Amino acid sequence: MRLPPFSSLVALEAAARHRSYSRAADELFVTHGAVSQQVRKLEDELGVQLFARRGNQMDPTPTGAALAEQVRQAIDTLRRGVEIARRAASGPIVISAGPAFATSWLSPRLARLAAETGELDLTIRVEDRVSDLATDGVDVALRYGVGPWAGMESVRLMDERIFPVCSPALLASHPVERPEDLLDAPLLRHTDLPWAVWFRAMGIEPPEPRPALGFDGSSMMLDAAAQGLGFALARGGYAQRDLDEGRLVRPLPGSIDVETGHNFVWRAENPKLPRLLKLRDWFLEQTKDDRKA
Repeated sequence: MRLPPFSSLVALEAAARHRSYSRAADELFVTHGAVSQQVRKLEDELGVQLFARRGNQMDPTPTGAALAEQVRQAIDTLRRGVEIARRAASGPIVISAGPAFATSWLSPRLARLAAETGELDLTIRVEDRVSDLATDGVDVALRYGVGPWAGMESVRLMDERIFPVCSPALLASHPVERPEDLLDAPLLRHTDLPWAVWFRAMGIEPPEPRPALGFDGSSMMLDAAAQGLGFALARGGYAQRDLDEGRLVRPLPGSIDVETGHNFVWRAENPKLPRLLKLRDWFLEQTKDDRKA
């Protein structure tokens, strides 16, 4: 069944509540004649009388009063829905990031992020787990991996490049001039980033595994490297802050590309979508030099 025009229903509700076309017109910022015309069209479409004049009043008929009440309830429902949507769209943007990326890349840029996007209402969650954007209250995940992720939108921020790093003191005591020099060096291990990947990319048969410090997170491994405990195989985005501050150095030039990388992940149906896209564009601009051509 086709519904009458919404404007006619709104005019009916206002006129019934005020018992006056003139006062309804003032509320709706239209003319008396416009309200009268809307009500008349509604009566013609429904085939019933909705108002009867009583002196200076326009009293709704029983049918008109019943319909006006239903319209009022519908308008209240719409108003509540709009308010819920408005609150959802205006709440803080929650960003989930892994500890290493949050500490080494995101943290030094937080002031610029707020200043350049105008987005001051941010909540940063630093967590090891992969957050669920549908159920965890997270709006954006800065996710490490290959993608795509089912039901999510994503863009690649940084392609993964890996290279050796160490402390300046370790490099002074254990000079490295070519990749082969690392074969007998103290190598820190990462559970997800084996040295064999780098050695094979250099055309070198990896050394036999030997006892060494091992880590399942990049942050602690890079801290250990900065303390001179060994050479670490670093992901570029994670090591940049330590390199900039001189805590770490690169003993050899060049790097190798791997399939994984850092991604900006969101849900297209998020009510904060315009704000998320603005953040996405900022992250893409900040990382444009870290993506393959």
